[in-house]
Amino acid sequence: MKTYILIFICLFLIVISCKKKAEIKKEFQPKVEEKKSTKAANVSILEKEFVIKGLNDISHKVWLYLPPNYNETTEHYDVIYMHDAQNLFDEKTSFVGEWAVDETLNNLYKKTGKSFIVVGVENGGEKRIEEYTPWKHEKYGGGKGAIYIDFLANTLKPYIDANYRTKPAAENTAIIGSSLGGLISFYGGLKKPVVFGKIGALSTSFWFSNKVNDFAKENGNRKNTKIYFLVGGKEGDTMVPDTENMAKLLVDLGFPEKNIHTKIVPEGKHKESFWKAEFLETITFLFNL
Repeated sequence: MKTYILIFICLFLIVISCKKKAEIKKEFQPKVEEKKSTKAANVSILEKEFVIKGLNDISHKVWLYLPPNYNETTEHYDVIYMHDAQNLFDEKTSFVGEWAVDETLNNLYKKTGKSFIVVGVENGGEKRIEEYTPWKHEKYGGGKGAIYIDFLANTLKPYIDANYRTKPAAENTAIIGSSLGGLISFYGGLKKPVVFGKIGALSTSFWFSNKVNDFAKENGNRKNTKIYFLVGGKEGDTMVPDTENMAKLLVDLGFPEKNIHTKIVPEGKHKESFWKAEFLETITFLFNL
């Protein structure tokens, strides 16, 4: 009997000891702080979500930036369409940092009174490549970008124009993105010049397909479109020459040289902080600020 009591006491002490060790370990474990939301009060997500027919079965959220004075005026505004909405306005939803589009434009309004509406479409996560590439890549797949651009031009833009005070003309409408988002912006702007009159092609992934050159030759002679190319010197060996060659190709095709601006930043890297720093200069050229 005494043996059983001793065994019970030993087991009890072991359990208590393990529990205390677990509590001590938990107490000294570093806490992982959840990222706080940084989006401005004039940024919202539309209640209406969009499943893009023929693209995939993902319900795409659309983020909307309205000018600080939107509700106090009857003014109509230029509109900027952008991709990767998760990374545009909010540190909490961003992958590796946000563009701070809302802070940049709010500061611009304070200084100059100039305002924009920004429409950002969330990417489809693992489906991002197929959404932002007009052509297939042997290794990475993709190739449904034309469907995505048709959605922007034929579904989303009419919805935004019908529900918000926009200036709907192409000369008042930009399409801006980076990396594959730069590629789909380049494609969309040249493919739909009566919809998007201004293109921001930042760190554009021209490497994705050689077909981009044939596309440019067929669609590059746009007299009324403006393009802002941005590329960093630390984005890879081909990024700068690819961008420079594309700008030259367009000019050779008859694209007005005054409507193209190519900026090369020697220390620029392929990440959100680079595009954040260059966003204001991008729209300054495109909209003649």
